Amino acid sequence: MKRLLHTLLLAVIITSCQVNKINEPQYIVQVSLGGWNNPDYTASQIIGRIDTVSSMIPVSKVIIGWSLDKDIYLEVGDYLHSKNIKMLLWLPVFAETEEMCENSPAVDLWNRIPANYDLAAGEGFRFNCPSDPHNAENIVSLYDNHFSDCGFDGVFLDRIRTQSFVSGVGGVLNCGCQLCAAEFKAEGVDIETIKEEWNEKGDDFLSVKGYTPSEGFVFTNPAAADFFKAKGHIVSKAVASIADSLRERGLEIGMDLYAPFMSPFVGQDYEILAAHADFIKPMLYRQTFAPAGMGFEYDLLKKAAPGASGYPEFAMDLDFLHSQLEAMEPYSCAKFPGIEINYRKEVVPTSPEYVTESLEAVKSHGFEGIVLSWNIMEAPLAHLDCLK
Repeated sequence: MKRLLHTLLLAVIITSCQVNKINEPQYIVQVSLGGWNNPDYTASQIIGRIDTVSSMIPVSKVIIGWSLDKDIYLEVGDYLHSKNIKMLLWLPVFAETEEMCENSPAVDLWNRIPANYDLAAGEGFRFNCPSDPHNAENIVSLYDNHFSDCGFDGVFLDRIRTQSFVSGVGGVLNCGCQLCAAEFKAEGVDIETIKEEWNEKGDDFLSVKGYTPSEGFVFTNPAAADFFKAKGHIVSKAVASIADSLRERGLEIGMDLYAPFMSPFVGQDYEILAAHADFIKPMLYRQTFAPAGMGFEYDLLKKAAPGASGYPEFAMDLDFLHSQLEAMEPYSCAKFPGIEINYRKEVVPTSPEYVTESLEAVKSHGFEGIVLSWNIMEAPLAHLDCLK
């Protein structure tokens, strides 16, 4: 009897270990090469860093881009594939492509081009119209002409949105070109009516009467609710079309998304996008003081429309992080929340403690994995030690 009990206990322990192994999150790491030319790192530097990280955690994918230097991808790809790690091209969609192709710009409802936000060389954040089919064709052609022979297993779509409150109210009340106006009309929204509402109510047009993680912000003005719902459909359907074209080439598709609470303002409909992605990466950046940083973007909303009421105070703490993780749960594809692991003194002042608490919070939700954002090459060794 004792031998039988011992055997049963051993079986339970082994099974438990196997379950824990199965449920262990996978990690995706991002490597930013800078702009289209003159990559910031050599292939050997990238391989060395990935080798260090993959010895600590199970790395399943590396997102890298978007330099035109094919030799880097070929050399890094050979290394990654020898380790059974997939390589995805980091590809901007509605911004950062003007150096490579001619695109029609996005404009606000008054036909003005919103101001740029220049974070660094090669990151100008000038956005293009989501409804112009030529702009979409340019992105697919960009892959076909420059990257299709580099050994990529997939594509990670970035800049799949409009401008944000970085450019003031005009950054989110767009795109208002003729093509987009026709798309809004098809969604039951008249751009001229929206302009009249804004002219009459001003900031109050953006007022809300509540917020929950499951529903997001509830707009007081039905016209605002209709506008942002339609905008989400227009932008996200355009992204879905590009994703589907790339998938036809046998590519896995990942998508870079704003945190759920801010995504409606930039035209990201999670339900539509998740249906056309293999995985989504919501940028849950609590220590980023640049576009996509949660607190950064929310502060800009309140500065851009100080007369808008109903917006609660959000502390960028663990409770708020958990609220955004909960908001992700209903969507169909794999979910890999993005957490900053890099460090820049003025822009991303992260610490090992911040990295540790963020990783533990994400793990507690049982998603498929985590994206170590947004550049593993800028992660201090103390941050990497948190992965052990």
